Amino acid sequence: MTELQLKELLADMSLGEKIEQLIQFHGGFYGDVKLITGPGHDYTIKPDQQWRIGTVLGEAGYEHLKNLQDGFMEKQPHHIPTIFMSDVIHGYKTIFPVPLGQGAGFDPELTRELAEATAKEASAAGLHVTFSPMCDLSRDARWGRCMEGTGEDPWLNARFAEAMVLGYQGDGIEKQGNIAACVKHFAAYGAATAGRDYSGVELCERTLLEDYLPSYEAAVKAGAPLVMSAFNTINRIPCSTNKWLLRKILREQMGFDGVVISDYGAVQETVVHTSSCDKADAAAKALKAGVDIDMMSDCYLSYLEEQAEANEELCRLIDESCLRVLELKNKLGLFEHPIRGSKELEDKYFYCEEHKELSVRAARESATLLKNDGLLPLSKNSKIVVAGKLATSTNIVGSWAIFAEADKTVTFADAVKRRYPEADVEVYPCDEADEALLAACKTCDAVILCIGEEDDKTGESKSISDVSLCKAHQTLFDAVYGVNKNTLSLIYAGRPLAIPMLAEKSKAILDAWYPGTFGNIGIWELLFGDANPCGRVPMSFPYTTGQLPMSYSAFITGRPIGEWKGFVPFASNYMDVPNTALYPFGWGLSYSEFAYSPVSLSSDTLTADGKITASVTVANKGSVDGKEPVQLYIRDVKGSVIRPCRELKGLRKPMIRAGESVTVSFEITADMLRFYNEDMEFVAEPGEFQVWIGGSSLTENGAAFRLV
Repeated sequence: MTELQLKELLADMSLGEKIEQLIQFHGGFYGDVKLITGPGHDYTIKPDQQWRIGTVLGEAGYEHLKNLQDGFMEKQPHHIPTIFMSDVIHGYKTIFPVPLGQGAGFDPELTRELAEATAKEASAAGLHVTFSPMCDLSRDARWGRCMEGTGEDPWLNARFAEAMVLGYQGDGIEKQGNIAACVKHFAAYGAATAGRDYSGVELCERTLLEDYLPSYEAAVKAGAPLVMSAFNTINRIPCSTNKWLLRKILREQMGFDGVVISDYGAVQETVVHTSSCDKADAAAKALKAGVDIDMMSDCYLSYLEEQAEANEELCRLIDESCLRVLELKNKLGLFEHPIRGSKELEDKYFYCEEHKELSVRAARESATLLKNDGLLPLSKNSKIVVAGKLATSTNIVGSWAIFAEADKTVTFADAVKRRYPEADVEVYPCDEADEALLAACKTCDAVILCIGEEDDKTGESKSISDVSLCKAHQTLFDAVYGVNKNTLSLIYAGRPLAIPMLAEKSKAILDAWYPGTFGNIGIWELLFGDANPCGRVPMSFPYTTGQLPMSYSAFITGRPIGEWKGFVPFASNYMDVPNTALYPFGWGLSYSEFAYSPVSLSSDTLTADGKITASVTVANKGSVDGKEPVQLYIRDVKGSVIRPCRELKGLRKPMIRAGESVTVSFEITADMLRFYNEDMEFVAEPGEFQVWIGGSSLTENGAAFRLV
């Protein structure tokens, strides 16, 4: 349709029809539902009204959606098709590593490939929109949804966010094989107080603008046509009724001109927040704030029309929102092709060989080697004992794998049989160290303990107060370690765990995160040395829960440890654990040894409109080829406001052959140095800067330059 035709359609619609386009229901209104994530509903709807609403949540499958769309096209007065949206987070049928695991891959381009594969499967199943990427920065492992984001760093999160959008949307959201991205949750949902899901957020404005908003903006700039408002509050106003957030920041400053959809029941929850008097008040406030679609509440459905009949402003806003929804449907090509996918495409893409191989490769790239005292790689001739219930569990794909089939998931125990059928591996799928297990451990060359948490322990509404390894797995480790010191801890988890005991005693630690449908095959390839670990920590691992939230880029206080030598007890420190992380952001080991040359700068002076080049030579001193995530960090030494101790500003991940070297270069411009100064101006202040290039946020391989 042309823009004129869309406006003519809008003008011909009744007020009730327009409001119905601003509603999203889940499949329970049509006799089926895949996932309910919020409170139940008790709505009063008119006869057949569910067949006239604008969008549907959580349903998928070509035949099913075709039947639903036929119903919408028949019963909607203007034969307007609906949009099918769902949470397709890291795979539709073929599941890839959870986003936090992808973050550990330190390779946004690989994530773009994963999003492309996800879109092919989801589009084949008839879906139009995915509620992804989740751009929420997370620095608190207590929060259950940190597995759904890519970590603690603003710059890296932004790169992953734009990569996902570009991967999902391909060369056009109207085309078969592509789906539209919905950016969520706007904004700062990952900063929930004490890591407790749905709770409020308390951030200073600079922290919000500099740390939490860049990833959303990157996704918007990459072309995402939808943004989802968050459950939490910003400046003590719920995001779904926060006009400053949705209109000034999102629309005016970021230039977003697409559709804003609330999260599940979030509009009516503003009544529970006590910032709205009742549902009618909530509906008016959300519409004025800029929410176009009310997901799973009846605030718009039941309480907008009567108010709008007597309120010219609400009528105008309803027209604006309805037109945006119609424009989205037009961009999706639904007026010409309301039904997407086919049975043939489902058969072609679901669990296809290409996606299986991609799943294996992604798991290899994301698994993070935290410790290795010479145990890895294992010899294929060694006698190995595998212990722990997670060895045979299919619950290692992530809690958002809602359309996947559990029997397709390759367990750790099954994966070794598929990939290495001749390997001498005994599996004891128990979390208790019985006599048989300990007897086997005494005579084997190595023990692999599959420990951590199953995927139903992380995700939405899965916050925890203690991120320590569970007591059962600590006890299992102690018993096995007592009879065989060659113990490897293989961790499955959707968050960084506090594992100081494992760090001290394990001969090796490999974090597999949640590796996806076929990812365990890649994990065995790493263990046997047919692949080289290259994952890096995307969220800092604490020694203890009491350190949370934490980040490598924290600010230096007025009394840092070591500065007040005569008053050591009065420094900013813990008395029982270090200030620093057990495993910090960017950390990770390899079977190769990489050596960095000193940082070379093309100039020690940077002008406001110029650039300098920072370079290093990275040599692979080992005997195997390997990828090395080369990381660029910058620090503004003095500012009008305090600045982070260092910030990631660049990343390369070259493959370096054994015995060879590569030169890695980064361009540095003044735009990379901007921040909000004491007058809340976004500027780069002249002065001294430090730059480091190395293999983790701990690197001290640096140089200095001045911005003039």
